[in-house]
Amino acid sequence: MKIIAFGDIHEHTDHIAAIEDLSRADYVIITGDLTNTGGIERSRLVIDHVRRYNTAIFAQAGNFDRKEVEPFLQGLGISIHGNGIILGTIGIFGVGGSNPTPFNTPNEFEEHEIRSFILQGYRTVRDAPFKLFVSHAPPYNTAVDALKSGGHAGSKAVREFIEEYQPDICVTGHIHEGKGEDRIGRTHVLNPGPLSQGGYVELIEGNEGLSGALKQVRARGI
Repeated sequence: MKIIAFGDIHEHTDHIAAIEDLSRADYVIITGDLTNTGGIERSRLVIDHVRRYNTAIFAQAGNFDRKEVEPFLQGLGISIHGNGIILGTIGIFGVGGSNPTPFNTPNEFEEHEIRSFILQGYRTVRDAPFKLFVSHAPPYNTAVDALKSGGHAGSKAVREFIEEYQPDICVTGHIHEGKGEDRIGRTHVLNPGPLSQGGYVELIEGNEGLSGALKQVRARGI
């Protein structure tokens, strides 16, 4: 099984066509921030654009999406926020939005709310052999939540969950300058950066289990 994941689209859809094997992936995951403070109609445009290449989509709203976006995704039957889905041996669960930011973006949660959403989805997939955690906000104090100032802006609830439950992979985003990867125990954490910079994650289920790698669209697509 191959899964392609990306986020922080912010309505910049130009690079979607350049993602290698997007149309041949078994599933596509949008990790959050479909829009730039947009609502349902702008989110619909992004979803429809991705569906030109692959219709097997799961998604969740990010902190820059209005509150109405998550119910819209739920209505489409594709939301993973506070939800868990089992695909073969892989259990996928997610949490959208983010912990509070200095910018008062439309879709922020307190840390205790984030933990509640995570556990809500995790309970559905806890028996799956492999677990893929999709968190728009990265875990706190890691390479993937580091700001240019040297500070960290990730979620403490996300980090605490990973430390305790150790999902195989966590795909995240939100902190654009945090593009990269890290490990918390045995959990591989990947932040591909914003799609406008061409980053995405390729996830492969193979004989060795579930693995993930940072990928970049080819130069002609940037």
